[in-house]
Amino acid sequence: MTRLREMDADVEQALEQINVPAYVIDTHGIIRWVNPAGQRVVGDVTGRQFTSVVAPEEKRRARESFAQKVVGGVESTDDEVVLVQEDGDRVNVEISAVPLYSGDKIIGVFGQVVHVDDEPERPPDARLTPRQAEVLRLLERGHSTSQISGELHLSPETVRNHIRHLFRALDVHSRIEAVAVARQY
Repeated sequence: MTRLREMDADVEQALEQINVPAYVIDTHGIIRWVNPAGQRVVGDVTGRQFTSVVAPEEKRRARESFAQKVVGGVESTDDEVVLVQEDGDRVNVEISAVPLYSGDKIIGVFGQVVHVDDEPERPPDARLTPRQAEVLRLLERGHSTSQISGELHLSPETVRNHIRHLFRALDVHSRIEAVAVARQY
């Protein structure tokens, strides 16, 4: 950052002008700044809790990811998240975020939405719990049990249990059948 200071660069002004959605959240989880590109995705949500724009089934994972950055546990995260837009539509996004420092102290999180999926994600199947819906979403993306385990911070056996329960809920016998049934809704 020293080189930017030497240049007397107005980074905030530059971020206001780019067409990449960007935001800043303070350590309490309050959205403090959203650039115009971000406002086109979720509206002007400045002053609101960041989880207010996250789909219900994604909130726990979003809080965990946020906490990792605020306590200094990770340098950056890249997460797929479902956001809820002003009109209630859901949109899949990939968010790249980093802790925001003032000297040595973490004062918040800066992030950019690096990909916005044009096709909104369908609402979760009412027969599934939020966790089962999350597991099914990852199955649809071709994730293995170990990949789901890593993504959701669960043991492989817990993931297998969720898969068994979602099979029962959807009345299917395989991952392929579960994905096929999910895509019918």
